[in-house]
Amino acid sequence: MRMTTLDSTLLQPDKDWWRGAVIYQIYPRSFQDTNGDGIGDLRGITERLGHVASLGVDAIWISPFFTSPMKDFGYDVSDYQDVDPIFGVLADFDALIAEAHRLNIRVMIDLVLSHTSDKHPWFVESRSRRTNPRADWYVWADSKPDGTPPNNWLSIFGGSAWQWDPTRLQYYMHNFLTSQPDLNLHNPEVQDALLSVARFWLERGVDGFRLDTINFYFHDKELRDNPSLAPERRNAQTAPAVNPYNYQEHLYDKNQPENLEFLKRFRAVMEEFPAIAAVGEVGDSQRGLEIAGEYTSGGDKMHMCYAFEFLAPDPLTPAFVAETQHALEKAAPEGWVCWAFSNHDVMRHISRWGNAVTDHEAHAKLLASLLMSLRGSVCIYQGEELALPEAELAYEDLQDPYGIQFWPDFKGRDGCRTPMVWDSGQQSGGFSLGKPWLPVAPVHLERAVNVQDGDEASVLAHYRRFLTFRKEHAALVKGEIQFHSAEGAILSFVRTHGNEKVFCAFNMSPVARLADLPSGTLEALEGHGFDSIMHEENIELPAWSGFFARFA
Repeated sequence: MRMTTLDSTLLQPDKDWWRGAVIYQIYPRSFQDTNGDGIGDLRGITERLGHVASLGVDAIWISPFFTSPMKDFGYDVSDYQDVDPIFGVLADFDALIAEAHRLNIRVMIDLVLSHTSDKHPWFVESRSRRTNPRADWYVWADSKPDGTPPNNWLSIFGGSAWQWDPTRLQYYMHNFLTSQPDLNLHNPEVQDALLSVARFWLERGVDGFRLDTINFYFHDKELRDNPSLAPERRNAQTAPAVNPYNYQEHLYDKNQPENLEFLKRFRAVMEEFPAIAAVGEVGDSQRGLEIAGEYTSGGDKMHMCYAFEFLAPDPLTPAFVAETQHALEKAAPEGWVCWAFSNHDVMRHISRWGNAVTDHEAHAKLLASLLMSLRGSVCIYQGEELALPEAELAYEDLQDPYGIQFWPDFKGRDGCRTPMVWDSGQQSGGFSLGKPWLPVAPVHLERAVNVQDGDEASVLAHYRRFLTFRKEHAALVKGEIQFHSAEGAILSFVRTHGNEKVFCAFNMSPVARLADLPSGTLEALEGHGFDSIMHEENIELPAWSGFFARFA
């Protein structure tokens, strides 16, 4: 094993680097293919890190690249301590780490600890008989007397969360695909094994983790039925509206109090290494922010949690943004959150919120600036900096089992996972010399990196410009937030850090608006990419634009 250490001339060990960090998510299957098999790989990520560095982000988060049967495209792990051959070998990962650190980019990897693949040696042994060293490593239960599953728990991917195993004559639990059995973290040996996985990657030089489905780690030992959820309390934050998963209140299949002690153990492992951070993905439609508060309290569990509020289909309005931030402050007064508008699981936000928008570039610039001005850290999903819309795919092109299950009412996640477009004049947009695993959307080619690079009016240039502007103002990175207005189309607030106070105003509409100024002496800031006119008592904001000023 080779340990990668931080070069002190490049990445400085800053234990607080994650607070207000901008993290660029890379979905490796779709970033860059270097061997012509149509699937992205680790060498491809390394080759394209220059583009990521040009944005000015602080870190990358790489979705799973571990050995896997790929039933859920890497989120079904069969070996936590190796690279799947389609992505390369461990030496490729070491080279990626070295190049990222050379470019002053930290590397976070996606750990899936709630479940494994059914091909993982742990599960193969566990299912072999009821008496073996790993018999209790997964969640096994006897059937009811009539042979039906132990309780009413549902899988997010559809149907019961229980699958019958004819060898053990028992059911095993799976919150996702039947080929993704849930680990039993009530077993201390399982916890120890998972902590060893974290230590393995920390010793290879990773700077942190994105922890998948962090609130799914533990289940209710008594296997009690979930109660039904009243229709008026349902929402589509973590599962599409067509999924009956939304019909239950998930009191017992996840969100268990035992998780707090395990997260403390995980944090203790991270503390053995310098400047490590973790962000936990909390998937819950009713208690998401409350759970995020629990998991980030006390400074001894997660550094931050990844919230779903802005990944949901709900319209993004000034009132919704303010309500969400207020709800977070109430639920997590000690905590820190990581906001995202897009990721590999949801429709790209340019399409989700912009179907009726005519000026997509201006809309994209506004949304980017708003996201990076909120209190919290930020995740940007690959292609977001190009304002890529959701790709429209035919049923025969689908790869995602989730979409295939619920088609056509829910089209799955393939539309946001299509290949990154680098060069509009090259085959597959420069992604691959082979046939891509998902088709490249023609509408994406006109927004490729080479088309936008060098165009100061492009969305790509705006991302680079605004990230530079943000870093120049600590209040936008780490500051507190106090809302000034969240009525109609205008959202405004003040970010404060130390002696710096920055006023931010956004016109979230397609027509010019006036926004009131707060009391005090303001000095308009430049370098953020928006044009506006400040008067004594208000600002003239063009459509889809922002304004920033510092209190004198």
